[in-house]
Amino acid sequence: MNTLILSAEGGPSPVLPHTSEIILGLVAFLILLFIISKFVAPRFEALYAERTAKIEGGIEKAEQAQAQAQKLLEQYKEQLAEARAEAARIRDDARAEGLQIIEELREQAQAESARIVAQGQHQLDAQRAQIVAELRADLGRTAVELASKVVGESLEDETRRRGTVDRFLNELDAVAAPASK
Repeated sequence: MNTLILSAEGGPSPVLPHTSEIILGLVAFLILLFIISKFVAPRFEALYAERTAKIEGGIEKAEQAQAQAQKLLEQYKEQLAEARAEAARIRDDARAEGLQIIEELREQAQAESARIVAQGQHQLDAQRAQIVAELRADLGRTAVELASKVVGESLEDETRRRGTVDRFLNELDAVAAPASK
């Protein structure tokens, strides 16, 4: 085989390296392979394992965060439902209280109206009594004057005049009472 490797001129082949170079390259390769497998590959493996752990830990953290977020969302929904129920209850209470206040105000207004009507009726009764008393006095004076003119004598005596006026008014009341019934 050496004869084939030799070139046509009889010297070493420019394409194939020398055997010592091959042995030296092989020894260097084995040393490099040993160094890589002993020192570099374990570090790469450690970095790979660390990265894998970080990624898996990140995934677990993300899943935990998602589970916690889901839990918080459920709590939020429950609180929101409770708040809505509370708002509805407060609204209903406010409506009921409003209706009660309206009813109380209506009752107060009716009581005030009844009081005002009663006071007005009392005032009317008082005014009526006053007017009746004034009319009686005027009617009494007029009746005495007329009676004096008819009778022809003076009814100046106070007792006599008062008795005549009272008798006249009683007769007038007796006549007016059956007519009003």
